[in-house]
Amino acid sequence: MLAIEFDRALVPALRSVATAHAAIEVLAADATKADWSSVLGDRPWIACGNLPYNVGTAIVLSLLEDAPMVRRLVVMVQREVAARLVATPAAREGYGPTSLRVAYHADAAILRPVPAAVFWPRPSVASAVVRMERRAHPAVDVDQARLWRVVDEAFGQRRKTMRGALRRLGCLDPDGVLVQAGVAPTARPEEVDLAAFARIARALDG
Repeated sequence: MLAIEFDRALVPALRSVATAHAAIEVLAADATKADWSSVLGDRPWIACGNLPYNVGTAIVLSLLEDAPMVRRLVVMVQREVAARLVATPAAREGYGPTSLRVAYHADAAILRPVPAAVFWPRPSVASAVVRMERRAHPAVDVDQARLWRVVDEAFGQRRKTMRGALRRLGCLDPDGVLVQAGVAPTARPEEVDLAAFARIARALDG
């Protein structure tokens, strides 16, 4: 078991507690900058933790994208962050690039809400526990760089249509590409799922 702690003031206390458990190693490091292959090697891992609200998304995406040895993530994050991690086009809020990147790598679900009342001192926000099970293969077969270029451009300007996003990418026939991909040219990014974004990226490649 490996415990990663950024707060240097807490590391000595953690190491003191861990001395009674030979299987626990405490690593003083910043999880947002970790070289996961060096830290974790190639054996399978389960990542779990109460992630800091301001960097929770960055740590989750780093593990999903750069740490294939992590097969499952179980994390507590701010409720709004949890909603983004698991959102689909059917969600009322939160669906966007983060949701799509998580769905590309993993099957994600909220396990339970965590009210602010269970913490001391009590925070001003609620939390939730999210589980992400890594897929054996990415959810769609498409060039990643092209896929995320389309996704990021589409969500870069909210309330704009997919037609406009493809025009901004330099596509000369956005309606043709979208019809080929089975997406209405007037559709907004919030209505387009991962499979459809992948079809758009492939159609652009063609």
